Amino acid sequence: MAGRGQWPAVSIMNVLLTWIVCCSCVHGYMHFGRKLNAAALAKYHAGDNMTDLQHHVQFFDKNKDGIITLTESIQSFIAIGIEPVFATTAATATHAAFGPLTTPPGKLPSTNIHLSHIHGAIHASDTGAYNKKGMFVPENFDKIFKRHSHIKPNALAWWEIEGMLIANRDILQPWTWPAAELEWQLIYMLGKDSRGYLHKDTVRGIYDGSVFPKLAERTVTLHSEA
Repeated sequence: MAGRGQWPAVSIMNVLLTWIVCCSCVHGYMHFGRKLNAAALAKYHAGDNMTDLQHHVQFFDKNKDGIITLTESIQSFIAIGIEPVFATTAATATHAAFGPLTTPPGKLPSTNIHLSHIHGAIHASDTGAYNKKGMFVPENFDKIFKRHSHIKPNALAWWEIEGMLIANRDILQPWTWPAAELEWQLIYMLGKDSRGYLHKDTVRGIYDGSVFPKLAERTVTLHSEA
């Protein structure tokens, strides 16, 4: 576990080990299973019928086909300002952990993330801010800051996030710990301010997906001014 103010990387290596296992299960998988059933795809494109969790990841589905590929995630991470090497590592770890969990029934496990079954990525050791159907639960989100913001109201330092992650660990499902760590590493990296604090309104924007287009716009502006 990293010290205060340091950027942890252990969990990424743990999830990459998961990726190796996943890849061995889907060896030879090419484009099998890329078609969603019409009803699920129509619901995804309807927008208003999308779950909060689908809204959260919609930015990463670049061609809006209901499937987030590894390439799309890498491009999206770079678009919101993440350095390319880390973007590749983080995207690979994310797809390794969550791709097989979102594969529709009857399809071969894949590292692609399917929006129609994104609720399958909800796991133990999480904050409970999404319920099992992928809908946002405001009271559980508020508990994150009520229980773990000790220094600054409605903001978290990294060591406070570490404490939250440890408190949330399901001892009966230790394989879910790395996924929670990876998620919060990315949230912290994307949302922390210049003093290393992660504010509640920023985290809310990450949960509902609204912060990603803003980060992409900021990245374009920074590049144009360079």
